[in-house]
Amino acid sequence: MKPLAGRTVLVTRPRPEADELARRLERRGATAIVAPAIELAPVRSAALTRALRELAEGAFSWVTLTSPRTVDVLAEHLTPRQLRANVAAVGEGTAEAFRRWSGREADLVPKAFTTEALGRAFPRGNGRVLTPRADVAPEGLEDALVRKGWTPTRVDAYRTRMPRSLPAEARTALRSGAVDAVTFTSASTVRGFVRALGVVKGNPRVVCIGPVTAREAREHGLSVHAVANPHTIDGLVAAVERVLAPR
Repeated sequence: MKPLAGRTVLVTRPRPEADELARRLERRGATAIVAPAIELAPVRSAALTRALRELAEGAFSWVTLTSPRTVDVLAEHLTPRQLRANVAAVGEGTAEAFRRWSGREADLVPKAFTTEALGRAFPRGNGRVLTPRADVAPEGLEDALVRKGWTPTRVDAYRTRMPRSLPAEARTALRSGAVDAVTFTSASTVRGFVRALGVVKGNPRVVCIGPVTAREAREHGLSVHAVANPHTIDGLVAAVERVLAPR
């Protein structure tokens, strides 16, 4: 029998990324309900266009990639040969997305896949660092870069929108207590979930991809039952298994 057979897991990740997580859970036997708690939309701004033009001109020593979405932004505006900077990727998933697009390895990937770890792992130096981010991302990475001697230029690469409600299937399952676990892959998915739903019945297990997401969940009154380690989608699936199908 598959380890998650008979279990229902809610996926709050935005599409299309949610579909891959759902497939991995289903391969382990779970019923996955996709209920994106946030929606990501591209940014069209003069600031982003200018920053990426300067990146192609060699004005930046480094560019940080904090999600596969930031890789998509580069791919939309540049060719791999135009990327004239060292690349720091927040984790394996982002590094793999960059590798698929560019054909090269990221120059820096921290051992722990968080923006805090990325800031700690960054070398000391001087020069400019481009940090394309989600519009709701906190300033912690930029602060860490300044402490290391760098001059960060932050630009919004995509916007985060929170839907007013979750899909009907998800609302029904949550309110009836049929959901065994809820997965969160970012602090913004926590905020979007709480805003859209409010009360959750049945005490589903809360599983978070990393410590920042877990902290956000606790601050919103949710009990966190597991944190993925490593902070990857595979780690998240393994964490769901630990809390729902302990050996």
